[in-house]
Amino acid sequence: MDFQDFKDRIPKLKKIVLPGEEAHHKLVPGNRREEMKNLDINSLKPNKAGVMAVFYPNNFGKTHLVLILRKTYKGVHSNQIGFPGGRVEPEDENLEQTALRETEEEVGIPRNSIEVIRELTRLYIPPSNFWVQPYLGLLEKTPTLIPQESEVERILEVDLDHFLDHSNFVNQELSTSYSNKMVVPAFKLNEQIVWGATGMMLSEIREIFRKSF
Repeated sequence: MDFQDFKDRIPKLKKIVLPGEEAHHKLVPGNRREEMKNLDINSLKPNKAGVMAVFYPNNFGKTHLVLILRKTYKGVHSNQIGFPGGRVEPEDENLEQTALRETEEEVGIPRNSIEVIRELTRLYIPPSNFWVQPYLGLLEKTPTLIPQESEVERILEVDLDHFLDHSNFVNQELSTSYSNKMVVPAFKLNEQIVWGATGMMLSEIREIFRKSF
């Protein structure tokens, strides 16, 4: 999609009613459905985090989205694909500021260069006990992306048309640090499998884009 076409859709994207859980459920792993049925999330005192889905033009004027491959470490999100973002820090005024700060730290996009288009539906992540608030952001110029050495293994620049192509929705068998082999719904983007919480947030983004046509 040409970046100007993307920008022309922004007024509509701002007004679309978020599909929320309806979109999330399309990417919920089977075992997660049972976990979430009767879960009293507030009693678990979850941590809070903000993440940013940043869209920008590449050198040819085509709309792209930034994702990151996290470093391998001893944790539930080791070596997984995600959005730039992270936990709230004391200096953050709100979760939007958290998402902007973390995006600057993790991929080098200056926080004051991102226009926040809107909030998306927040999502609870059981393995790490986080409430995550995603945001949709716009960057007017092609960025120089710099991975944070301590956190980011690699940056993925995903073509928006590629992301919206239904053929990239797959069912994938995989193993995690907290579960043996399981088949999960996922997106295949840039030859990487994107599933779990990131897949669920992408599912909502995909739904509102489809409604903007």
